[in-house]
Amino acid sequence: MPPLKRKEKILVTGGAGFIGSAYCRLLVQKGYRVCIVDRLTYAGDRGRLKEVLPQAGFHRADICQAERMRTIFKKERPDIVVHFAAETHVDRSILDARPFIQTNVVGTQLMVQLSMDSGVKRFLHISTDEVYGDHRQGHFKEFESPLQPNNPYAATKAGAELLVRAAIRTFSFPAIIIRPSNNYGPWQYPEKLIPVVILKALSDERVPVYGKGEQVREWLYVEDCARAIECVMSKGCVGEIYNIGSGFEQPNIKTVKMILACLNKPERLIQYVKDRPGHDFRYSVDIARIKKLGWQPQVPFEEGLELTVDWCLDHQGWLLRKARSLKDHWSKVYKVQKTKERV
Repeated sequence: MPPLKRKEKILVTGGAGFIGSAYCRLLVQKGYRVCIVDRLTYAGDRGRLKEVLPQAGFHRADICQAERMRTIFKKERPDIVVHFAAETHVDRSILDARPFIQTNVVGTQLMVQLSMDSGVKRFLHISTDEVYGDHRQGHFKEFESPLQPNNPYAATKAGAELLVRAAIRTFSFPAIIIRPSNNYGPWQYPEKLIPVVILKALSDERVPVYGKGEQVREWLYVEDCARAIECVMSKGCVGEIYNIGSGFEQPNIKTVKMILACLNKPERLIQYVKDRPGHDFRYSVDIARIKKLGWQPQVPFEEGLELTVDWCLDHQGWLLRKARSLKDHWSKVYKVQKTKERV
């Protein structure tokens, strides 16, 4: 792969999302030419891009709208496409998988086709470690561990990956697949575990924990993830798959208790709720391949958690505004759980 030049234009889909915006901030900071595409769904927010929009172009658009996206590609003529745009929350996929199929599968195929038609030099597809399913021992390896998704969200991400792989093999499409572990950090939408716990604890509300909280997750600070993706964009090999992880994993209940301790809140706020259907027990990825490119995580979990809590304390207004839109969502989640209990 030829070396990356800063003058090349990078089109980032889903750039107003949690990880996508961190990536865009990094690119602008490093002097790349950036164009952002985002539909600004409930989880998207232009506020995440406040410091980069003067330098980066922005298009509010749905990646599933073929003509609109074709117009954007013709106007921007990107050299590189980094594809974050996706529906991402497992609970929502259990309630209704259709938006996930549309965005994650149909939308990805359209991005692949437009990128091929435009002759992009490389295409980075941002997937997830959830495509592996769960693993009681050891670590997932890119070309050795099979794809065994266990929920609708993970299934659509695996399907998207297969479409990218097919384009690589059939059309020599210059694509790379990236599978990050669980991200956390500033600006995360409060439907994910860490911001939910922080938000609930700050309001002295009960903190919901699925099952007994024994599920194990590998936590990766979002800025470490952004740096890893930029490293793969610059140095990665076409056709490769790269896991991104921190090497740090622990049960969810321990993470919850760490957050409560950071906030000086009592553990009696914890409320154990009926476990999510098909809940994966453990994720853990092997990161030897990306380390060979010269990347490794820099932010230890305790430090990253403190940074996240501090950010949330300084941005409680943002969290509360986002949380208002979640009331209906959580009522649907618990309604589904109660219905299953009756059956």
